[in-house]
Amino acid sequence: MPHKLFEIDKEIPEREKHIYIKHCSDEDNEIDCNKSTIPGCMTERGCALAGGRGVITGAIKDVIGLVHSPVGCQYYTTGVKRYPSKPQLPNGKTFPIDNFNLKYSFGTDLKEANVVFGGTKKLKEAIIESNKEYPFASAIYVNSTCTTGLIGDDVDAVCKEMTEELGKDVVAFNTPGFSGVSQSKGHHITNDAVFDRLVGTKEPPKTTGYDICLIGEYNIDGDLWVLEKYLTEMGLNILSRFSGDASHDELCWMHRSKLNLVRCQRSATYIADLIEEKYGVPYKKVDFFSTEYCDDNLRMLGRYFGLEEEAEVVIEKYHGEVKEELKWYKEQLSGKKVYIFSGGPKSWHLSIPLEKELGLDIIAVASQFEHLDGYDKMKARVKEGTTILDDPNSLELEELILTNKPDLILAGIKEKYLAYKHGIPAIQIHSYENGPYIGYEGFLNLAKDIYNNINAPVWELMDFESE
Repeated sequence: MPHKLFEIDKEIPEREKHIYIKHCSDEDNEIDCNKSTIPGCMTERGCALAGGRGVITGAIKDVIGLVHSPVGCQYYTTGVKRYPSKPQLPNGKTFPIDNFNLKYSFGTDLKEANVVFGGTKKLKEAIIESNKEYPFASAIYVNSTCTTGLIGDDVDAVCKEMTEELGKDVVAFNTPGFSGVSQSKGHHITNDAVFDRLVGTKEPPKTTGYDICLIGEYNIDGDLWVLEKYLTEMGLNILSRFSGDASHDELCWMHRSKLNLVRCQRSATYIADLIEEKYGVPYKKVDFFSTEYCDDNLRMLGRYFGLEEEAEVVIEKYHGEVKEELKWYKEQLSGKKVYIFSGGPKSWHLSIPLEKELGLDIIAVASQFEHLDGYDKMKARVKEGTTILDDPNSLELEELILTNKPDLILAGIKEKYLAYKHGIPAIQIHSYENGPYIGYEGFLNLAKDIYNNINAPVWELMDFESE
């Protein structure tokens, strides 16, 4: 049977359709996904606000990100991911505060009286006060939440009024948590809002025939800077980023790119489709997680722009630097059993490279918010017998641990300490441990973290619950 019901799920049999065991004779059997979490299943998903503010706009370096909510939602989406930024802006100026997007949190801190009588007055006051305190911010982004969505605050109208009053973009993102089944809905809403309100409203200082836009690259622990190094050394110009280390203005001139590269294909293909449809800018889906994928994608870009020789120089330089070390790590790690429990696409980005280049045995993959096309890629990239889970919960992870005894789990912060309780090393694959993890040196960093975590002496010094 391609589907499996875990013992822990026997009281919620609907979970069976969300858990798939790859079987080569039954490739047409689909996994249930992108649906509301089944009652009784303690989901680890984030909400639409997390997808919009926590993933996309939270990475932009020169805007005030204001959450219209009680203080909990504001805290939840501020400073929780490693989205470093540099102060340089595309107009040649320097933003006065380094890592502004990580250091400062803005919100309306709604109380009971605001819920009863409305929160728009408080929202206006917060926008004006934030702008007065940080007038150099290029724009103000306002996210609505469950509370303000339920009471009916007209955030769009307030932002329109404030745009006229302040003379800068004040943009509404309608991301109440209940607007979708997971953070994926917040990605979609934010893509649409950026396209509708910003793209095409400004022009870049200059353009070249080699302008590209990196879409869906959020600079987790410096990932973006690794890719920028390769691409600029090839002769390409990064015109815009969506949205790691990006400035507000860059989003406004994304339409002038000659080619858009979509790195996170779950959270950002929407805006690439919209730009292609309206402005005719083509896009390519790219993958730089591993040395082989880097080689392939740099060569593809070389062919597209007529920079084949330049691409080969970059490949030889950076692939050559890590090749021998990766061979050693493969010898040490071969046969180690690994789960990949990512939020979205990393479960299929990493499955083949970890097996092929590091010798690891991927025995389970999962996603909190993937759609059917993403699960089709997972199925295509894992071997027969691999467990594939949609919207997994902690109890299912625990059952997998007790059943299969993996050597390592690549997951998020919520799963990390559960794994520790059972004596299983865990690496944060969302925000990383010692990143970056992308590119040639990034894949070597990941190999080092995997090796060091599996071989840490602590696992031999303590007693754990699963022993």
